[in-house]
Amino acid sequence: MGVFVFLPLVLPLTALPVARLAALHLHPRVATRLLSALAAVLAVCSTLCLGLLVVVGTAQLPGNPLPDAWSDPEVREAVPYDEIAGKAAIVALAAVAVGCASAAWRHRRVRRGAQEALAGLPGGELAVLTDEAPYAYALPGSGPSRTGAGHGPGARTPGGRGRIVVSTGMLACLDDQERDALIAHERAHLAGRHHRFLLTVRLAARANPLLRPLRTAVAYTSERWADEDAARVTGERTVVARAIGKAALVSRGIPAPTLAGFAAPSPGPVPRRVAALLGPAPTAVHWPSARSAVGLAVWAAAAGTVGSALSSANAMVTLFLVLQAATPF
Repeated sequence: MGVFVFLPLVLPLTALPVARLAALHLHPRVATRLLSALAAVLAVCSTLCLGLLVVVGTAQLPGNPLPDAWSDPEVREAVPYDEIAGKAAIVALAAVAVGCASAAWRHRRVRRGAQEALAGLPGGELAVLTDEAPYAYALPGSGPSRTGAGHGPGARTPGGRGRIVVSTGMLACLDDQERDALIAHERAHLAGRHHRFLLTVRLAARANPLLRPLRTAVAYTSERWADEDAARVTGERTVVARAIGKAALVSRGIPAPTLAGFAAPSPGPVPRRVAALLGPAPTAVHWPSARSAVGLAVWAAAAGTVGSALSSANAMVTLFLVLQAATPF
C-alpha cells in the first residue's frame, strides 16, 4: 500500500481553492451541489483510509480488527505493519466517529425539538412564534416535495411537513414586501432541501478538518441559492437585498448550523449576499473554461477527489490481496 493509504488524508487540500472561487463564479445551485459532493467523497475516502491504517498498524497486536479467518500468526506477519501509524489512526478514527455522531445527534435533537414546539400551532407552511427575539429559519420535513396549495404558482413544501418558522420580532422589523421576500427565501430552502447539503459538509468537516473551508463555502452558496430563488419569485432583487440586510442587523441566529436561516448575523457573508443581489442575476449554468481560475480550481479539486478515491481503492485491494494470498486454505 505504501504512501497511497496516506494520500486521502491530505488530498482534500486540492479542494480548497475551489471553495472561494466557486462561490464567486459559479451559479449558487451548481456551487452548492459541487462543493457538497466533493466534501462527501473526500471525507468518505479519508475515513476509509483511517480504518485501513488501523488494520495495517495493529495487524500484529492482540485484539486487532482482522476477521477470525485471518487470525493465523503467519497471516498477521504478512500484513504491512506500522504500529505508530496504527495507534494514531485509532485515536483519529475514534475522534471522527465521536464528532460525526455528536453533529448528527445535535441536528436530530434540534429538529425534533423544533417540531415538538410547533405541534400546538395551527397547521400550514408558515409558523409564527410569539417571540421578541428576531429569527427565521426553514424547518425541513421528511417527506418528498409536492406543490403546496395556497402558496402561489410553483410553491413547494416538503410533504406538507416542512415549516417556515419566523418570530413576531422578525416580522416587526420588515415591511410587507420584505416579509414576502423572507417567505420566498425560506420556501426555497425547503424546496431545495438545503439542510441536506449543510449537514453533509458539516459531517465531512468533522471527518477531516481540511474540509472546513468547504463547509463555510456551502453555508454561503446555499443562502445565495435561496436569495436568487426569492428574487426570481418576487421579481424584486433590491427588496430581497434590503430584507436580508435588515434581518442581519437584528438576527440572533438559528438553532443549528444545519438548518437554513434567513440572515445569520455574521459580518462576512451578508454584505456579499447583498452586493450580489444588487448586481445582475447569475448567468445560466455553464461549466467554466479550464483556462479560467475557477476552471483550474474545479479540475484540481476533481483530480484530487479522483486521486483520493483511487488511493483508497488501491489500499483496500492491496490489503485484500495480501490477506487472501497469506490466508491458509
